[in-house]
Amino acid sequence: MWLLIAFIAVPMIEIALFIKVGGLIGLGWTLAVVLLTAVLGTWLVKQQGRQALANIQRSFSELSDPSAPLADGAMILLSGALLLTPGFFTDAVGFALLTPAFRRAAFLWLRKRVKVQSFSAGFNAGPARDPHRDPRGPAGDPDIIDGDFQELDPGKRPTHPSGWTRH
Repeated sequence: MWLLIAFIAVPMIEIALFIKVGGLIGLGWTLAVVLLTAVLGTWLVKQQGRQALANIQRSFSELSDPSAPLADGAMILLSGALLLTPGFFTDAVGFALLTPAFRRAAFLWLRKRVKVQSFSAGFNAGPARDPHRDPRGPAGDPDIIDGDFQELDPGKRPTHPSGWTRH
């Protein structure tokens, strides 16, 4: 229901603001401001997007909670979409999302309202295990590797050494 209201309200707000601002500063200046905010917003999103990506990579490499950097990246992405959409209201919300303090407040507000049921990380998190595809071997022991072999004639030597066998 909220999404329907947003799809109706946002264009109505934008139209009203275009009429009001266009009446105050004229059509040419109104279009110039819309174009300028799109160019400036694109540049800011690019700068902050690189920083957000670095923060996400750092949280993964340090094995820390990635929820804040991921939310930052998502909000920066959303701000880019809003800034590229022509309009004053969407530009205001987009520029607000580019402000770290606003993103932090939005993240804290969202975190209070979203409940994570479960989270797991690692390999083979599911209960089922295919012994033919699992590198731990048929018994689940990490020291046992299931494999096939073929005996070669001892007199037969490979023509080019691969590094994987003794010659």
